[in-house]
Amino acid sequence: MPDTATLDRPIATAAPAAIARANRRRLLTWLAIAVVVGAALFGVWWLLTSGKSVETDNAYVGADVGQVTPLVAGPVAKVLVRETEVVKAGTPLVILDDSDAKIAVAQAQAALGSAERRVRAMGANDTALAGQLAARDADIARMKSDLDRARTDLERRQALSASGAVSGDELTNARNKFSEAQAMLGQSQAARAAAVGNREANQVMIAGVSLEQNPEVLAARAKLDAAQLALDRMVIRAPMDGVISKKQVELGQQVAMGVPIMAIVPTTEAYVDANFKEVQLKRVRPGQPVTLTSDLYGKDVVFHGRVRGLSGGTGAAFSLIPAQNASGNWIKVVQRLPVRIDLDPKELAQHPLRVGLSMKASVDISGAK
Repeated sequence: MPDTATLDRPIATAAPAAIARANRRRLLTWLAIAVVVGAALFGVWWLLTSGKSVETDNAYVGADVGQVTPLVAGPVAKVLVRETEVVKAGTPLVILDDSDAKIAVAQAQAALGSAERRVRAMGANDTALAGQLAARDADIARMKSDLDRARTDLERRQALSASGAVSGDELTNARNKFSEAQAMLGQSQAARAAAVGNREANQVMIAGVSLEQNPEVLAARAKLDAAQLALDRMVIRAPMDGVISKKQVELGQQVAMGVPIMAIVPTTEAYVDANFKEVQLKRVRPGQPVTLTSDLYGKDVVFHGRVRGLSGGTGAAFSLIPAQNASGNWIKVVQRLPVRIDLDPKELAQHPLRVGLSMKASVDISGAK
């Protein structure tokens, strides 16, 4: 009889193989089920989210960069900031040599003082001119009296000359005195007219306005204000909050009026220009919410913003040398249009961005019609 141990050996060897095949089939079955379920879930997710948003990673941070420009020319006495330094609006950045400006202010102050004294002198002259006019009136009254006396004396001697009671010399003397009295009266009347003109001209300069509102004083004060403004501009201050960039000024340099010496980048007032393909923009509207991530912070930091508007032209249209597509070998290229996105200032304060950084933007267009 055969050995029972020998007969059981093939059965014992075949059992593990069958179990392994069953386990493999079961694993493949579950894997197939998992693939089907995953595909179904992805299909549901795609149906729910498809067409709800448009995305692009062709987006970059921008900002309205402030230019620091001297409003007066002069040599640099001090440079108070360095590249990449964070400054607040009004912070002194550069100090120019103000020696000439101080001299100009002193000269303007002296000119203002002279103008005020001249106006005060005009007021005093009015009183003096009034006195001169009164004196001329008294002279005219006296001259009229002398003229009347000379006329009466002449008429009396003319009446007596026919009878011979008055000599020819006396009659001639009477005529001469009458003529002299007439001339003296004419001179006094002319002098009075000149005094009246002088006083009227003086009154025109001072009448109706106070010392502070006199045109001559106002002109001198305006020159003083201009000189003081030039002196104040010797200290160049930051026009806005931000980071010092593109610094191009050094100690001892002669800066020119209107030539930028540095820039200030406002990190808390940045925006994003997202360049979407033209086929993605059909339902993009101003005001739509946008979520963004930056390569600087990674996907853990999500920025939120809203579409401000769409640019008036593509980047190619606004380039220095626009593309000319009228040639025979023209190939259509999908164009991109910049979309300006405003960011949340609070999020920018927590996670500042720098101009030119890459961003990924997703615009929610689910509410667009």
